[in-house]
Amino acid sequence: MPYLYQDSKPRPAAHPGGARATHSSGKGYEELKRECLRRGVLFEDSDFPACNSSLFFSENPPIPFVWKRPGDIVKDPKFILGGATRTDICQGDLGDCWLLAAIASLTLNEKTLARVVPLDQNFGPDYAGIFHFQFWQHNEWLDVVVDDRLPTFKGRLVFLHSAELNEFWSALLEKAYAKLNGSYESLKGGSTIEAMEDFTGGIGEMYDVKAAPDNFYEILEKALKRCSMVGCSIDTSSAAESEARTPFGLVKGHAYSVTGIEELSYRGRQVQLIRIRNPWGQVEWNGPWSDNSPEWRSVSPSEQRRLSQAARDDGEFWMKFEDFKVHFDKVEICNLTPDALEDSTAHKWEVTIHQGSWVRGATAGGCRNFLETFWTNPQIKLHLTEKDDGQDDCTFIAALMQKGRRKLKKLGAEMLTIGYSIYESPGRDGHLGKDFFRYHPSKARSKTYINLREVSHRFKLPPGDYILIPTTFEPHQEADFCLRIFSEKKAITEDLDENVAIDLPEPPHPTPSPQETEEEKQFRALFEQISGKEMEISAEELEYVLNTVLKKTKNIKFKNLSLISCRNIISLMDTSGNGKLEFSEFKVFWEKMKKWISIFLQFDFDKSGSMSSYELRGALKAAGYQLNNYLLQLIVLRYSDEQFQIEFDDFLNCLIRLENASRVFQALSAKNKEFINLNIGE
Repeated sequence: MPYLYQDSKPRPAAHPGGARATHSSGKGYEELKRECLRRGVLFEDSDFPACNSSLFFSENPPIPFVWKRPGDIVKDPKFILGGATRTDICQGDLGDCWLLAAIASLTLNEKTLARVVPLDQNFGPDYAGIFHFQFWQHNEWLDVVVDDRLPTFKGRLVFLHSAELNEFWSALLEKAYAKLNGSYESLKGGSTIEAMEDFTGGIGEMYDVKAAPDNFYEILEKALKRCSMVGCSIDTSSAAESEARTPFGLVKGHAYSVTGIEELSYRGRQVQLIRIRNPWGQVEWNGPWSDNSPEWRSVSPSEQRRLSQAARDDGEFWMKFEDFKVHFDKVEICNLTPDALEDSTAHKWEVTIHQGSWVRGATAGGCRNFLETFWTNPQIKLHLTEKDDGQDDCTFIAALMQKGRRKLKKLGAEMLTIGYSIYESPGRDGHLGKDFFRYHPSKARSKTYINLREVSHRFKLPPGDYILIPTTFEPHQEADFCLRIFSEKKAITEDLDENVAIDLPEPPHPTPSPQETEEEKQFRALFEQISGKEMEISAEELEYVLNTVLKKTKNIKFKNLSLISCRNIISLMDTSGNGKLEFSEFKVFWEKMKKWISIFLQFDFDKSGSMSSYELRGALKAAGYQLNNYLLQLIVLRYSDEQFQIEFDDFLNCLIRLENASRVFQALSAKNKEFINLNIGE
């Protein structure tokens, strides 16, 4: 699908209070509910119907699902029973443990939970079969409504469910998230941090446990105290290892939640423990400090109560922090507000957000390995002016997110491999060209290019101006993106998308008749042959002349110039207004044409006879047209072929249209100026 330009000017962070209604009717939750109550019907969501397309897109359901409302499953359904807790999350027959681990973390913060799961919903007297949930998506909070028809088999919920059979908030939350992403199947496979960010609008950071900093325990302790959401997992070396169990009862390739971290006194010394939860609601660690391990016998009952320790097969367990570092590989932390985790005092960070697109043939240049196109990627300037308190550097987190890929799964889209590079600014404005990146190394970059929804990293750089280049790894890959910059001190960002400007050279003056060149003599002879004594040609005759001449021009690929293009040329050059081209007018046009041919050959770097669409920005600038990304992308979509090549006739058509448009614009500007002057005179 074509991706059109997204305005990437900096925007403030979104707030959940203004969540946007997403139902196709344009109505919000309250209005839809009132309508159902007035009509005495239960809500049925036409946007996410109770049918197979809402379940799977690549296969038919493996079993005959039956969609049922909670009241048809149990006698006394409840939305929330005894408070929403992490034990309400039990995984069903869907590979979305990453989502369930995030929901389990969500329950640890009442305020955050109440924002995602409005708690004033129930199955009481005003029940209308409609519920709603709020999610963050790319700097916008969305209010998603669903009906309460849930997929069942033999009278039991198939997917996410609560340990309490008559509690339904978690199953309905999963349904709303499936709707947001297109289907239940779209939730198969993912990163816990993805859902954490959608629940909070926070910023994620990922740690390799084996290479974690020395103060990793303190980092996790501080994160949990600030109600940040924390997940962890064990790497797999092959697909066959996915969800394979280790001898210690842990599951590889599985998403766990971190729900607590504590120190306790054990036999006269302090021991650091960490509490983990398996979203399956069962299958637990069986090593030291597991539920029934002998270590707990030496811990007082009051201390066990403080730690909420109980020997239940509920999927939650304690383990020694040193054992955690040995057995787990990755930790994901989502900071609800991007407070620094390394410092002892919380900071309120400054947040700037840019929306943009990688468009094939225009701004999808790939990583630095592809120098010929890398420079065409969007470029964002970052001004770091204030040092951190007591420091010489400026701290910021850069988080690059690809948008909407999970929803596009049903169309065959996968997560693209993304990352970014940061360069010191050369001190000049405007889009930086290829030669800058050829001769200047990056100052910093994302740790790796990876096929996750978001890539983020924390940096400390000296004050100054920097250029951040967000990219896909391979060129020509299309996607929309959201770039978020979190800085401890105020940082100013701006998109280096160039302003639209026209700087055309003075019209060429053809050589006077007595000094005609050999080329002009040949044109005059051809002109006389076609036009006769009038020495004027029509659009049809101009079409014949130009096609005859240009097909003989060396070093350029040329298909055919259309009649419409020739009419545009006459419109551009006809000074007498008779709809024809005189020889003197044709000579002026031919001087333009020679310059345009020269520019085309200059930017045909591989001498193939056609020009890469990625070079179009530079070629148009050489011709006097400075365009922004939006106009450039539209032109590339119109004039380039499937291999992102532009032949000369398309380049010529583009320039003719631009020059005609600029003439109209200049004429309108002159009239507006005259109108303003008249009004001032009055």
